[in-house]
Amino acid sequence: MMQERILVTGATGYIGGRLIKRLLEQGYAVTAMARSLEKIGCRPWAGHPKILLAQGDVMDQASLERAMAGCSAAYYLVHSMTPGAKDFAQTDRIAAENMVRAAEAQGLSRIIYLGGLGEESDAHLSKHLRSRLEVAKVLRQGKVPVTFLRAAMIIGAGSASFEILRYLTERLPVMITPRWVRTECQPIAVSNVIEYLAGCLEHPETFGQTYDIGGPDVLTYAQMFALYTEIAGLPRRILIPVPFLTPHLSSLWINFVTPVPTALAKPLVVGLRNRVVCTENRIQEIIPQPLLSCREAISTALQKVQQLDVETCWSDAGFQPPPEWLDCGDAPYAGGTLLGLSYHIRIAAKPEEVWPVVAALGGGTGWYYGDFLWQMRGFMDRMVGGVGLRRGRRHPAEIRVGDALDFWRVLQLEPGRRLRLLAEMKVPGEALLDFELRPIGPDGAYTEIIERSRFLPKGLWGLAYWYATYPFHILIFKGMLEKIAHQTGRAASQAKPLRPSATSSCALPGGHAAVNPDS
Repeated sequence: MMQERILVTGATGYIGGRLIKRLLEQGYAVTAMARSLEKIGCRPWAGHPKILLAQGDVMDQASLERAMAGCSAAYYLVHSMTPGAKDFAQTDRIAAENMVRAAEAQGLSRIIYLGGLGEESDAHLSKHLRSRLEVAKVLRQGKVPVTFLRAAMIIGAGSASFEILRYLTERLPVMITPRWVRTECQPIAVSNVIEYLAGCLEHPETFGQTYDIGGPDVLTYAQMFALYTEIAGLPRRILIPVPFLTPHLSSLWINFVTPVPTALAKPLVVGLRNRVVCTENRIQEIIPQPLLSCREAISTALQKVQQLDVETCWSDAGFQPPPEWLDCGDAPYAGGTLLGLSYHIRIAAKPEEVWPVVAALGGGTGWYYGDFLWQMRGFMDRMVGGVGLRRGRRHPAEIRVGDALDFWRVLQLEPGRRLRLLAEMKVPGEALLDFELRPIGPDGAYTEIIERSRFLPKGLWGLAYWYATYPFHILIFKGMLEKIAHQTGRAASQAKPLRPSATSSCALPGGHAAVNPDS
């Protein structure tokens, strides 16, 4: 079987990225599918001799079929419950239907799906958990056998559930909590989930079966808070359950205290009211493995965070296509004026010496200048349900396409040459921040950094936002460049506005000009 190729959808997601590594270690050939080849190409396993990278989207059946070509089985690890999704249940339903048709067309022998615990007969089952069960039902309507693994809370460094647990416990010595803190849950370590998923390939008896997977402990969320407090060496936390905290208010509070935005927190919080405990444990006899206790799982996850060894993160998932107006020659854009602010500076150092300073932006490093203003902007973003600054970054030095840098997302990356960020904060328009490093002088002994901020406003609110924040942008972006130069320890010029004549420029299709207010 290891000579056959296995498709993993959701390859840039929290589970998918870890599962691919495990399958490759077991000797399987793997096709990793994601919507962005550039993003998936930055993963540590992307250069493995048995990996094939495929661009595909579960909402596009044709691209699914192309990715499945030559595969005998597929993992379905896709979930549309992400910030910005308007109706994740409907989207998941359509995606599952596409998966069924594509699998039948390509003659797959099986599909392995990871969903959630919960009983369909429960009238109070959350929309999130009900959608997970519905996806399983849709997948099983096809001719290809489906193995359905049902899990509750997955504990691991970088998982959304663990991040909520960690931030709430560390930041709140006193918690006013809703009644769901007394709900029972059977958490499972992410390493055990990966072993069950990978093990299904080697056991034909799992074809067409449903299994509950969980760790050895059944705990309330209040008990998990207490357990984390003990493991992290924190003073005892006080929980005050009250009956009037609605899921909406709880999600707003989680958004304010943790890195998880409201759009993602709300469906998760609603699901916390449902008891999610395994009803059977047959899979333990088929795929035996040491199951980590909740204490061991939390301890391992916390250790990984402290050692900066977070393999995948909840914020890795998702895909933001580059805006159409990004470069000259892009598809025509109808309407709007592209606003911009550009500065440049020259540093007596080679690009490879300057790059580590640029690549360390965000997270614990900060933004080199005006950190108070950045924090205020992050606070404002969280107040309106955005991601804010608390999301940080996956690693303080390493960076790859798709990484979250506070409320930015790495859109394009050319080490030593370019870092292009797309804004994910709540803003009335689309915003980009671009750093370009150019070697100049004899033997490229000097570096010119060109910093471009570009904004496409939406309506009058967008224009008002740009011009209201424009003085702060001048202060921050100019200061940021000079601080970057200072961090290199080399001599540098002052940061100056970049004139249109100093760089290639173009008019937006439709007669809308790209403008630089500094010119």
